[in-house]
Amino acid sequence: MKLNQQIRKWHRNIAPIVMLPLLITATTGVFYRLSKDWFGLSRDQVHFLMSIHEGEYFGDILKPIYVLLNGLGLFWMLATGGFMVFQSLKNQFFKPLKTGD
Repeated sequence: MKLNQQIRKWHRNIAPIVMLPLLITATTGVFYRLSKDWFGLSRDQVHFLMSIHEGEYFGDILKPIYVLLNGLGLFWMLATGGFMVFQSLKNQFFKPLKTGD
């Protein structure tokens, strides 16, 4: 199997696993910041969002593991997605010349 096909397969298989934690992290981070800056809420009023954002509900032992896996998942999706975009652009702009015409 070609490298490009293998990366697409892994990207497709891992995406559903990392989607929910990344969505939760991004959403709570944005709402936390906007709540403080735009709506004038105090840090105490929106601390629950930061607790969710940082995975505090997993406890002291699992919290760093959650953050690590969340970060690795994000880097993986960025790297494989970037690779696929690069391959697509490369194929679009540098199409192989047909021989035998």
